Amino acid sequence: MPTFEIELLYKGLVGGVDEAGRGPWAGPVVVAVAIFLESPPLFLFDNIEDSKKITKAKREVIYGELLKLGSFHYGVGVASVEEIDRLNISKATFLAMKRAVEKLPQTPHTLLIDGKYIPSFEGIQTRPVIGGDGISLSIAAASILAKVTRDQMMEKLALEHPQYGWERNVGYGTAEHQNALKSFGVTPHHRKSFAPVSALLNPI
Repeated sequence: MPTFEIELLYKGLVGGVDEAGRGPWAGPVVVAVAIFLESPPLFLFDNIEDSKKITKAKREVIYGELLKLGSFHYGVGVASVEEIDRLNISKATFLAMKRAVEKLPQTPHTLLIDGKYIPSFEGIQTRPVIGGDGISLSIAAASILAKVTRDQMMEKLALEHPQYGWERNVGYGTAEHQNALKSFGVTPHHRKSFAPVSALLNPI
């Protein structure tokens, strides 16, 4: 279970960073930064986990409780489909990270970023944490914020394009999504630089 063990290695404000939506074929990529100013209530401490390991209902409850905390700072950044196609998914994710940090009410001293490859921030110490959403409470909280935010965005897009099942697959290349692409074609919300979508637009 995630703890504050890594956070306590650093002085000052320490934020956890995670993303949602690098792999899907449609929709934006979303990044969140989470900073606990003090240890959260026991319910959150015991239930915050890597967003992929808990149910949608539980993620939404934790998301709501996080936003109620007075001793919690967070920022959420988004990079659009157009930016993903223009920059590539890695650079677009880094752009969303910078936007998330800019949303924070205070600049952190250190950012613990899930993954191996991370961007640099002027005046902020950054540290990569592989598998961080299963280790760091701040990163796990960020993973829940990013995931719930992105799921909500995909649910809204699903109302515009109900054929693709985005309220269920959130843009991932499931069989349902693949079949809809073949039947109904590519929407403005699809990542045209991703190979499966590009192949439909540019058949051999």
